[in-house]
Amino acid sequence: MYEPIRTKSVHTMAAAPEIPHRSREQELDIRLAGQLTALLTVTDELHALATRTDGGAQDTGLDGAALAAAAERIAEQVARLSGGHYPLRAEPTDGGAPARIEALQQRAHTLAGNALAVATSRGDSAAMALAAERMEAHTAPLRNRDLATA
Repeated sequence: MYEPIRTKSVHTMAAAPEIPHRSREQELDIRLAGQLTALLTVTDELHALATRTDGGAQDTGLDGAALAAAAERIAEQVARLSGGHYPLRAEPTDGGAPARIEALQQRAHTLAGNALAVATSRGDSAAMALAAERMEAHTAPLRNRDLATA
């Protein structure tokens, strides 16, 4: 009365192709490297504003040497997370009003906080220390601004 089914059902699972899957740790490495690369870009931008030659560095309150050292340490961490590949560094734009510097400080603070959260999830003490240090460094100018406007 009923004929047996001779073809495979459309509901059976097809053979899954070999798709490379990343582990949670690899995903966190990629995410942390991305956050640190973004922080590096903002740090390079602040460094460029601190070291410009038109005399504007005195009134910006930025320490060019400290920013350069921080940028190098961030680049080393990104290279460590990326298998030894140092990040590409864009040429910073020129010029910047004090409002732009404040916006960059706020952005750097946010990026350092994001990197700290990912580094904590990953259990990476070196990245956690660097992110916490950069967060503190970018908090001080924001705190001073808030005190000046109060």
